[in-house]
Amino acid sequence: MEHKTKFLSVKKIIGLSVLNLVILSSSAQNVTQNNTDFNFNWNFKLENSQNSNWRKVNLPHDWSIEAPFDSIKGEGATGYLPGGMGWYKKNFNLKPSKNHTTYLLFDGIYNNSEVWLNDKKLGTHPYGYSPFYYDLSANLKSNGANEVKVKVDRTRYADSRWYTGSGIYRNVNLITKYNLHIPIWGTYITTPKVDSQKSNIHLEIKVKNNFDKLENFELNTVFLDNKGVKVAEKSITGKVNAHKEEKFIIESVVNNPKLWDINNPNLYTAVTTIKQNGKVIDENSTTFGIRTIKFDANTGFYLNGKNMKIKGVCLHHDAGLVGAAVPKDVWRRRFEKLKEAGVNAIRISHNPGSDEFISLCDEMGIMVQDEFFDEWDNPKDKRLNMKEKSVDYITRGYTEHFQEWAERDLKNTMLAHRNHPSIIQWSIGNEIEWTYDRNAQATGFFNNMDWSGNYFWSLPPNSIEVIKEKLQTLPKEKYDIGVTAQKLAKWTKEMDTTRYVIANCILPSSSYESGYADALDIIGYSYRRVVYDYGHTNYPNLPIMGTENVAQWHEWKAIMERPFISGTFLWTGIDYMGESNKKWPEKGTPSGILDYAGFEKPSYHMMKSLWNEAPELYIATQTLDKSTYKIDDKTGEPVEKKKGAWEKALWVWHDVNEHWEYNQGTQTIVEVYSNCDEVELFLNDRSLGKKKLIDFEDRIYKWAVPFEAGKLTAKGTKSGRIISSERITPKQAHHIQLTTDKTELRADGYEVAHIVAQIMDAKNNPVKTINPEISFTIDGNLKVLGVDNGAVDNVQKIQSNKIIPSQGRCLLIVQSKKDGPVSATIKANAKEIRSNTIQLTNK
Repeated sequence: MEHKTKFLSVKKIIGLSVLNLVILSSSAQNVTQNNTDFNFNWNFKLENSQNSNWRKVNLPHDWSIEAPFDSIKGEGATGYLPGGMGWYKKNFNLKPSKNHTTYLLFDGIYNNSEVWLNDKKLGTHPYGYSPFYYDLSANLKSNGANEVKVKVDRTRYADSRWYTGSGIYRNVNLITKYNLHIPIWGTYITTPKVDSQKSNIHLEIKVKNNFDKLENFELNTVFLDNKGVKVAEKSITGKVNAHKEEKFIIESVVNNPKLWDINNPNLYTAVTTIKQNGKVIDENSTTFGIRTIKFDANTGFYLNGKNMKIKGVCLHHDAGLVGAAVPKDVWRRRFEKLKEAGVNAIRISHNPGSDEFISLCDEMGIMVQDEFFDEWDNPKDKRLNMKEKSVDYITRGYTEHFQEWAERDLKNTMLAHRNHPSIIQWSIGNEIEWTYDRNAQATGFFNNMDWSGNYFWSLPPNSIEVIKEKLQTLPKEKYDIGVTAQKLAKWTKEMDTTRYVIANCILPSSSYESGYADALDIIGYSYRRVVYDYGHTNYPNLPIMGTENVAQWHEWKAIMERPFISGTFLWTGIDYMGESNKKWPEKGTPSGILDYAGFEKPSYHMMKSLWNEAPELYIATQTLDKSTYKIDDKTGEPVEKKKGAWEKALWVWHDVNEHWEYNQGTQTIVEVYSNCDEVELFLNDRSLGKKKLIDFEDRIYKWAVPFEAGKLTAKGTKSGRIISSERITPKQAHHIQLTTDKTELRADGYEVAHIVAQIMDAKNNPVKTINPEISFTIDGNLKVLGVDNGAVDNVQKIQSNKIIPSQGRCLLIVQSKKDGPVSATIKANAKEIRSNTIQLTNK
């Protein structure tokens, strides 16, 4: 079977902010349109709850995160938090106009939503992750007194394998335009030819005419650089018949383009106006980027002609204490930390991301894989993953809507997202093969009495010939994975041919032969590094990359040794809720390199040492009895208790501590994660020996050290540069140290500050082994979003001002309000221990 990469010379593209489609410029004062932030002053109620009265809320809103964790009525699959039936309503003043069209745009509602305007049903939308909109014009009241209602049916509260949240958890906009206008998602920009001297710009513009007669007009587009300087301009004339929509093309050139890349995410803006008789009647602003991407089956990935590895992480859409309704500032803090670790890409797993999320990736220089679906024709078991059939009402998910809705959801997502320069791949599915019985059986891994082995570390038991034969002879199912994959890929390429179509394949040996891989431009491997060479040898024309891998050195080592592997997406960048069946009180999956509160974990520091050229150094410790290492009888040096275990380490990092605090004389193992060529360890200024990285195949420096209170210091040398890190044994807890990432907030109802509390001794050394309850006092005009300690077994109520910390540390997030300037003080206490004061003022 021959596999061809259809566009290895792909040129690249763009970024559109859906929620800023209508931006008025000073030169367009005649524009008769309005784009209204529709997130504020909603009413909400939850049916059949203890308090089913209407209450005021602002959007985005996730009602599940407001509830207590419940081990009895909750499901570990979705984080032990409830679903239910929710209602939203909002009153607004807008009179109908025969010359104007009004749209209501939802970026995402989870899920099974129904929308009414003035008691007229506008429609339903089952999928929880795709954007959609309604035309309100015909149902606006003549007196302007309107009411919109939204019903959200999340009674199937275990309809996913991870935490989804519930409600209108993404942004909403009310958009009014002149009847002759560029509709929502009406622009599409590509850059078909790019070099250092110039970039060709191809702009497709849809113009919609809701008038009863033909309309003539002029289309003008001004291209601006990131400083607002005009770099090109082009005008054309056009006409559209009554109640029709037409597409128009503007071709232009940007000279000496500033390319978008991960270090310099340069963005451009195309401001397009529609004019009649010299008057601007509509204006549309589209953000985009100029870049090139290429995936080569032999040499990997290229951005702007530069060969590089994708250092990616997978992320779910929840963010700790805020649930699924994530403020932009929360993502920004997390992205900044990921970038510090060397992350240059995010796979949005396993569903389309919000427009705000992807726009932030545009701004910060983070490449994106946007994934459409976790289920296709057949369901996944939300509790057990591989036992693929849903067994009861509450677990039935998107599969029930896939046949009717998949094309619309895929295409709406692409219309909304395809101008983002950060997006480099469209993923049509995640680990879909499990749901088609023939594919799992054909590999020979399962239900095979003649094979014994471990799926993760073994080559396919069945030969290619046997896999082909099995796929021909095993009973046919109602749906065929190859046929569905081809259909999804076809829809994707109808919308955009400038990026690569990929999927995350858990059984690539069968996917190559089932027709699934034939639909792809790149095949992604899910935990299958052991078959990298198998895939490249037997199917040499199809590029390969890891799309789901564990955050361990052995995974990265396998990629670095193979130029033909483009990179990886680690599972995961940040801990997420869900996939925690029968593990109470663990509410989620602690596979992230950041925890639920966005605090760095030991695996973060390992990946940072692997993914950065600058010297890195981090100290972890553990008692000998709990360590994965023992002391060799002959050498006295630490060695693995199970030889070679590092080569098969999986999702969760081995148990280590971030402190130097044990009983006197306790035998410990000190681990140092570093990219330094040489590290010397000191205890109370006494050298415990100098060691070289080349001597540790697992890239972990190790010393056996009897505990002695004081200062543990590691000094590393790389290319002549010396850096150091230390752990100090603390004294008695003395105070709480509060730090904040912001001292000023804009009073817009969106901006947030992260307040971190850490128990300290009198000399400002962190105390990480005691955890008295910390209470925060917030005096001022702020909204408390909640508290978290980052631990996977933290099931304390989130929306609170007090919490038992973990490692003597916790996080408080506060948000500005829109009803007045920010002026607040924040303090904390834990019994007799007091904190400093944080002051937040108006920006």
